[in-house]
Amino acid sequence: MNGQMTLKEALVWARSQLLQSCERPQFEAELLLAYHLQKDRMYLVTHDSHEMEDPEGYRHLVERRAANEPYEYIVGSASFYDLHLEVEKGVLIPRPETEILIDLVAGIIEREKISRIAEIGVGSGAISIVLARKFPALGIIATDICETPIRMAKKNIETFGLEKQIELRRSNLIDDIDETVELVVSNPPYIAEGFLLESNVVDYEPREALFGGRVGDELLKQIIRDVKEKGIRWLACEMGYDQKEPIASFVKEIGVQSIKFYKDLAGFDRGFIIRFA
Repeated sequence: MNGQMTLKEALVWARSQLLQSCERPQFEAELLLAYHLQKDRMYLVTHDSHEMEDPEGYRHLVERRAANEPYEYIVGSASFYDLHLEVEKGVLIPRPETEILIDLVAGIIEREKISRIAEIGVGSGAISIVLARKFPALGIIATDICETPIRMAKKNIETFGLEKQIELRRSNLIDDIDETVELVVSNPPYIAEGFLLESNVVDYEPREALFGGRVGDELLKQIIRDVKEKGIRWLACEMGYDQKEPIASFVKEIGVQSIKFYKDLAGFDRGFIIRFA
């Protein structure tokens, strides 16, 4: 990509660069160009013969994406629910399937008239922010063991003016929560350490937010144990598609009132809701 070119020519070049790294190279080339120009995608159609501004800057963005860096890290923002959340390297990019977890938790909060919950592993703040916006009277304590997610979540919480509802706490799981909470929600690391992930995930997203131990379910079991020991009534967790059996036999062993598993939109087992006695 050298010298002067039109927007149309820039897109043709970018698409060719993104063929290997993206499922929708044309779409992502357009998204990156719109971001680069600070315009919407319709502008690219109506001004396709215009000369490209700062082609070098655009080339740099496209090269990052061609090297499998997630789009969300390049632009510093992720869409989730109806929100745009700031993200950066060191913070897990919120996934669409986590919206199912939120909807199930919202149902319990409403039905049981729950007033205070905790979230383990706040990440960008996605889960806590959506729930706080749905329930203006809900108090949330959100924990993370790492500094970057705490800092990023703080920014996102302030953007939506939710500082009074969501308290951030640096803690391993719920070790530092002594207050009474009625429900814990978490999208914890649940991938087995030896599992091969695509480069865009494993090379860029934080290991501590992805890998849940040698088998993958060690951390999930620890969370279940901790929530039970603290006498908290509800736990809602995301999990890996192959973890239903081990989790089911583990809760049978330790004794809970009930466990319900749920699937994602692709039909994979994706999480569970536990009610403790």
